[in-house]
Amino acid sequence: MIRVLVVDDSAFMRKLISDFLSAEQEIEVVGTARNGEDALKRIKELNPDVVTLDVEMPVLNGTEALKRILAEHDIAVIMVSSQTKQGKELTIHCLELGAFDFVTKPSGSISLDLHKVRGQIVERVLAAGLSKIRTENKVAPKPVIKPVNPVAVPQVQEVKSDSHRKMIAIGTSTGGPRALQIVLTKLPKDIEAPIFIVQHMPAGFTASLATRLDHLSQITIKEAEDGDIAKNGVAYIAPGGMNMSVQEQGPSLVIKLTREDTDSRHKPSVNYLFSSISNMKGYQKIAVIMTGMGSDGTEGVKKMVASGHTKVIAEKEESCVVFGMPKSVIKAGLAHEIRHVDDIAHAIISSMKIERA
Repeated sequence: MIRVLVVDDSAFMRKLISDFLSAEQEIEVVGTARNGEDALKRIKELNPDVVTLDVEMPVLNGTEALKRILAEHDIAVIMVSSQTKQGKELTIHCLELGAFDFVTKPSGSISLDLHKVRGQIVERVLAAGLSKIRTENKVAPKPVIKPVNPVAVPQVQEVKSDSHRKMIAIGTSTGGPRALQIVLTKLPKDIEAPIFIVQHMPAGFTASLATRLDHLSQITIKEAEDGDIAKNGVAYIAPGGMNMSVQEQGPSLVIKLTREDTDSRHKPSVNYLFSSISNMKGYQKIAVIMTGMGSDGTEGVKKMVASGHTKVIAEKEESCVVFGMPKSVIKAGLAHEIRHVDDIAHAIISSMKIERA
């Protein structure tokens, strides 16, 4: 049973969220709190596994409450955010601080239509609870998971050309904003490759994520725009609600955005981006799969590996918030390297240093 504390300054929101969660057999709502200060007291009394935490509250807001909760307790926290500009920026900051994930209120701080995101709230609480249980059940460090595919991991072929053009593609989901901050801030500004990123996130939030990461990094980071010509040392984050692909136009790589649906439940989809990159010829490609629920990215990685000249780096279970997406790639026998998130930037840089033909 996953024990949950619901925190929101609106009694109506507390009631709705509690009702949604209480309807699930695997979840028990052990209490509610009206602000961050109240939440800290209730956590000590009730010892919940998961906290849903409103971002914008009086007395002690979500950001400050989150800092104290994470400093004092081993609890998974899910932020509940408004769609305001301030709400989005605060939410991104909370994810970087270590919040498990977030859900957006459809229509303001008091959303009468909160039922629209009922499924998201339940899904994230279940995932957070299971993640906490998985962490608690670890009695010793696990050995590095080796591919179970009977076929050996494909060898990385080097591009036999004078240009040695390179590109980096990153896919991530739950826990991704913090992982991206760790990785991207370690990349040098003169890195000789464009970087294409899919982070599962709703429309509007990816712009705030890009802006914040750009301020923290040596490289340039922006939310991708349709028609962008990719440049070395620039990271392009796919906008929420849009699928992003990369296409060759003469000597240039051009970003294309579309709202078209795919088989993936996510938009943007990692598979969609990676599949487009698999068509690129004459490039040395680095594919990185980091923390996230599900298996988005595995089919795209398969295509990239099959096309050749691809190095695949998967995040190690130890550092994942949710070991879903990397686990899927590893089990498929596609990962050339399995690295802790702290070491992924170094792995990328090392993979860029290929021998000239």
